[in-house]
Amino acid sequence: METIKLNNGLTCPVIGIGTFMLAPADAQNSVREALKMGYRLIDTANAYVNERAVGRGMKESGVTREEIFLSTKLWPSEYENPNAVDETLERLGVDYVDLLYIHQPAGNWLAGYRQLEKAYRDGKAKAIGISNFEGDYIAELETKWEIVPQFIQVEAHPYFAQDELRETLDKYGIRLMAWYPLGHGDKSLIEEPVFRQLGEKYGKSPAQVILRWHTQMGFVVIPGSKNVAHIKDNLDILDFTLTDAEMAEIAKLNKGKRYYIRTDEALAGFAGWQPTYEAE
Repeated sequence: METIKLNNGLTCPVIGIGTFMLAPADAQNSVREALKMGYRLIDTANAYVNERAVGRGMKESGVTREEIFLSTKLWPSEYENPNAVDETLERLGVDYVDLLYIHQPAGNWLAGYRQLEKAYRDGKAKAIGISNFEGDYIAELETKWEIVPQFIQVEAHPYFAQDELRETLDKYGIRLMAWYPLGHGDKSLIEEPVFRQLGEKYGKSPAQVILRWHTQMGFVVIPGSKNVAHIKDNLDILDFTLTDAEMAEIAKLNKGKRYYIRTDEALAGFAGWQPTYEAE
């Protein structure tokens, strides 16, 4: 498994299994099977309401806790809950997480970030991160953090390579973990001729070429699926390397196209919503 080095000296696998939109039973199965086939990075969140299932899948896999890089996120309604970190660990069935994010720049997000910093100091989180903090949000946090985050999780793909954000990340060695890595099901991205041509050259699917582009950009990628065959295919990207010329050709697709536009109204809604953990 290829890894990247974080700004605190830890290492993280370049590809993992995401569990967004997976029902608990599916998350449990996907995590178990992914770990058995060689994945070592698992990403979940309070808001996915499947943390307990993720923990069960980890245990059923037979892979030791120390071998797994486990990532989760605090939801805004938890930012001012002094027990949020311990309750998250309890749901996952672990003593620590390898990476703990705040999920959205909503509500009292600075209180949430202070929770991350405390968890980091207490050894309950080996690394910390921010999810969906772009533009003015990361600029404000930059003036207030006491511990520089190791990761940011944002939308990224060949149509939207986060050029502006990466200028800030590069200053601090903050790594990018990409969601919507394949364009959120948009066939126009998958069907770009360059990915078909490169797939034919390397014996890969267009999706595998895109995932490899992510890792060669220095991104960590966490495609999610409940289909075990798809999970296996997503991991099968580390046996070829795109050339500099091929990476440059893919870069021409970058047109600043987002698939998700967050609004102030959405952020207000996020702050007021409470996950129902009993559903796990």
